[in-house]
Amino acid sequence: MTLSAATARELLAALPAQVADPLTAAEFAGLQQRFGFVFNPDHRALLAAGLPVGGRWPDWRDGDPDQLRDRLAAPVDGVLFDVQENGFWLPAWGDRPSRTAFALSVARRMLEQTPQLVPVYGHRYAPALPETDLPVFSVVQTDVIVYGDTLPAYLLHEFDLPPGDRPLGATTPKQIPFWSDLT
Repeated sequence: MTLSAATARELLAALPAQVADPLTAAEFAGLQQRFGFVFNPDHRALLAAGLPVGGRWPDWRDGDPDQLRDRLAAPVDGVLFDVQENGFWLPAWGDRPSRTAFALSVARRMLEQTPQLVPVYGHRYAPALPETDLPVFSVVQTDVIVYGDTLPAYLLHEFDLPPGDRPLGATTPKQIPFWSDLT
């Protein structure tokens, strides 16, 4: 069930954040073209109801494009860091090459096939998939935690908001290729 506009507005009103005007269809299209991803339907519904700004919120309207690119790249960069510095390797990737440079090459290739994660707040990320009721992950390198089974559940958890009558969606997080394997 896609996050309704009314529920999105309620959640935004409850957040301890300044909320700017919603992103427009043209702004969504520009972001998609500039950064090569599409917000999942719930994330899009939230930002179409209002744009949280300041602090740890990504500034999708006026933010520095290089900083936004860095935030978009951070989950994959963190995994690659752990491959290089901490010996991280998923068994599903096959045998780890003995040379770190080759291991990084294989890991990069495998990570290109995973859903992109889009920053929601700080190091909390939502998958860029065309589905509703997706989890929000806390991601620091390969330390990945489901921080909310859905975007509304995440916002309630992160900001300690009372649930009220808001529909939270899934009660068990959907499995997201690769990222769910790290939780």
